[in-house]
Amino acid sequence: MFSRRSLLLLLLSVCSLTAPSLTLPFEQRGFWDFAMDGEGGDLSTVMMRDEEGSAMEELPPDVSICPFGCQCQLNVVQCSDLSLTAVPRDIPRDTKLLDLQNNRITELKENDFKGLTNLYALSLVNNKISKVHPQAFTPLRHLKKLYFSRNLLTVVPKNLPPSLVELRIHENRIKKVAEGTFSGLGSMNCIEMGGNPIQNSGFEPGAFKGLKLNYLRISEAKLTGIPKDLPDSLHELHLDNNQIQAIELEDLSHYKHLYRLGLGFNHIRMIENGSLSYVANLRELHLENNRLTRVPRGLPDMKYLQVVYLHSNNISRVAINDFCPQGFSMKRSFYNGISLFGNPVNYWEVQPATFRCVGDRLAIQFGNYKK
Repeated sequence: MFSRRSLLLLLLSVCSLTAPSLTLPFEQRGFWDFAMDGEGGDLSTVMMRDEEGSAMEELPPDVSICPFGCQCQLNVVQCSDLSLTAVPRDIPRDTKLLDLQNNRITELKENDFKGLTNLYALSLVNNKISKVHPQAFTPLRHLKKLYFSRNLLTVVPKNLPPSLVELRIHENRIKKVAEGTFSGLGSMNCIEMGGNPIQNSGFEPGAFKGLKLNYLRISEAKLTGIPKDLPDSLHELHLDNNQIQAIELEDLSHYKHLYRLGLGFNHIRMIENGSLSYVANLRELHLENNRLTRVPRGLPDMKYLQVVYLHSNNISRVAINDFCPQGFSMKRSFYNGISLFGNPVNYWEVQPATFRCVGDRLAIQFGNYKK
């Protein structure tokens, strides 16, 4: 269970995606990792004061009505872990952060959020919601963050607020994303929808039409290839833990703005020559835990690439020009991370000049190979 202090820190964080990390491998360690990179909003000053010892417990409680069993303070309403079966009534109209996670809510009705026009963030994580009224979110004209993960949804809810910036809807039962599902959501920046049993055929043409996303994750699904017609504005695309078998020539042709591409823990055996040339601005590439037998072609031509994860594949040979261009002037950024451990390659057979464009020898990770 989260404390009030932790909840404020988490909900007030902003999805800062325009400058992705360039040094560490991607790893989703916990539920809130996705939204912990930015700075706080209007209540960040209160948070800082609390950390310094001016405890929020000393502040007078909100005099407005508070739902039974909930805690209401500083425009935050906490109703988590109460075994609720429905959204409680009498939520204060000035509420900005509403926490309903870890309950037993099964349905969102038309008037559940009536009057909550100031709501900024809503957490419905870990309930049993399978039905959402088409007008349930209509009153939420200023909602920016919607956390809907770990429920029983089979489709993305209709009529999401146009103000929405961040949507987390992973670990549901979504098998289909229909055309126009996200229409009218021009402010949307981040979507996390991994952990749903969706296949490539589940994305209808036009499913993402109109979106200008920076961040999209469809990991732990049932994809056998890179989905078509994703937003061409993407800076980060994570398709880890799927069943993707190959990267074909045109698969990445629309994503020239990508900085980070996550394809680890798939079944990739082949990356077609020239396919990586479309993502010339890539900084970080994850291909670990696949079935590659060689270093992908085209890496020396990627001027800005700094991190490449190729560990736990079937690579048996590393050639002198697999990573670095023959002319130093062609490489704008040196590598600061190359992982090759867990491959059947003898590191003592690799020529030192292979890593001539690596900033530090400690950035190269080999290690022992065990069958």
